Amino acid sequence: MPQVLDVHAVRAWCALALEALGRDREEIDAINVYPVADGDTGTNLYLTVESAVQAVEAVFTGLEPAPPALPDVVHAMAHGALIGARGNSGTILAQLLRGMAQVLAGEVGGEADHSENADGDSLRHALRRAAESAREAVAHPVEGTVLTVAAAAADAADAHSGDCGDVARAAYDGARAALDATPGQLAVLGRAGVVDAGGRGLVAVLGALTEALSGDPVAPPAGRGVHHARVTADQSLDCADGEGPAFEVIYLLEADDHAVARLRTRLDGLGDSLVVVGGDGLWNVHVHVDDAGAAVEAGVEAGRPYRIRITHFAVGDAHTTHPASGSAPTGERAQRAIVAVVPGEGLAGLYSEAGATVVPERPGEAPGSGELVEAIRRAHAREVVLLPNDAELRHTAAAAAEQARTEGVRVALIPTRSAIQGIAALAVHEQERRFDEDVVAMTSAAGATRYAELAVAERQSWTMAGICQAGDFLGLIDGDVAVIGEEVTRTARTTLDRMLAAGGEMVTLVLGDEVPDEVADRLERHVRETYLAVDTVVYRGGRNSALMLIGVE
Repeated sequence: MPQVLDVHAVRAWCALALEALGRDREEIDAINVYPVADGDTGTNLYLTVESAVQAVEAVFTGLEPAPPALPDVVHAMAHGALIGARGNSGTILAQLLRGMAQVLAGEVGGEADHSENADGDSLRHALRRAAESAREAVAHPVEGTVLTVAAAAADAADAHSGDCGDVARAAYDGARAALDATPGQLAVLGRAGVVDAGGRGLVAVLGALTEALSGDPVAPPAGRGVHHARVTADQSLDCADGEGPAFEVIYLLEADDHAVARLRTRLDGLGDSLVVVGGDGLWNVHVHVDDAGAAVEAGVEAGRPYRIRITHFAVGDAHTTHPASGSAPTGERAQRAIVAVVPGEGLAGLYSEAGATVVPERPGEAPGSGELVEAIRRAHAREVVLLPNDAELRHTAAAAAEQARTEGVRVALIPTRSAIQGIAALAVHEQERRFDEDVVAMTSAAGATRYAELAVAERQSWTMAGICQAGDFLGLIDGDVAVIGEEVTRTARTTLDRMLAAGGEMVTLVLGDEVPDEVADRLERHVRETYLAVDTVVYRGGRNSALMLIGVE
């Protein structure tokens, strides 16, 4: 049966690409010498694809059990990459994915609107559009970079007929061959004895596409051209032609096409490595400059810039980040800090009062590993305990912890699945204890805390507790629907009884803004009258929190 690119293949491609970049991230970081030897190309590509994966998963989750249409999925992939793009390489990859999405959704190239799948011809056109649009987005294209690898992949795909699996394999093989040739095309790569890092990342992404379509893993690039296991900062700087600009500036920009055209001209005069990608009113701007303020001001003149990131290319500290609102922490590091992902402003205040560095979890937008790494840096401590407080953030938190460890921070990840478990862990935290002992105590407290959440069903669906209707209240215990009810207090009480049937000494209730105080009063009274030895504590979750969180210790 001919292989086609449908929504499930796109979903698998994104997941496999993230897995591949996670596996190859350190290797890609190690060979990163162009355009700036900052050793983070692999990390930037990983974070960019991570954002694309989150956007794709959100589309599927929002429409389950029915699958979304192909245009919706490829648009989500491209949009997620655009808003999460990091660095020069991530920004270019976002444009590559946008170019593919335009063809696969039937917006360019005279293709029909593909509601279910795309064939080999469509994939060939998509790869060609990707290579062309990425080159157009770069102010001064250079051969021997990811642009060359993308063009070679498109050329190889054009020369090969067949279904999507055949086309993807041809593109992957063409990209591998082009990657091996990059040291001979770009002098800085030849002197360092490495292939282009961005191109190496694109090969990993195309390999994931091939695997998603065929089901067979691809062999890693054989001719990587890496003659040195790691290029040191001093060696990398020797490779560059001059010292180069001092800052990398990246921001999202809401602006029209005419304003962006003027912005390109303005930024091109301020620095180099200029890449502006996007469209339809939303753009991702990347540039290397000496005057970071002028680059941001240019964005303000063009439209509304936000998510501004300014990174100083300091020798030996390529990851030192200076947000636009202030500078990175300075001075002596603290011995230990807690970093926690927290939903809701009320809980954020509670965690902050307990001394934690908080990463807010916004509705429908889980934080990426880059946000967690930045929070760890902001905590400015030698030792960090990381509380993700969400089962879905386990891999994201693990990637952040791994990155922070490469920067010299000792990180322990406690796999808390709810903010309630995080509260229990914080309650037993003792700064004076040895790090390992503190982590064991916090892990034990979190693990001994059963958690539940009250939510409102958005539509009719099958659950572990039966069929729910839109508007029903759901009591989810440890992530599974255990109770279905029509009234919030009764549903919460039944959920509490299920949890306390196994015993407990303390009940923690976290109420969202829409839950009145009398609901908490009734639940407290129920616990006091029914379970004589059980205490109850109530917190307000505040804006953006869940309807209700319940914990039993």
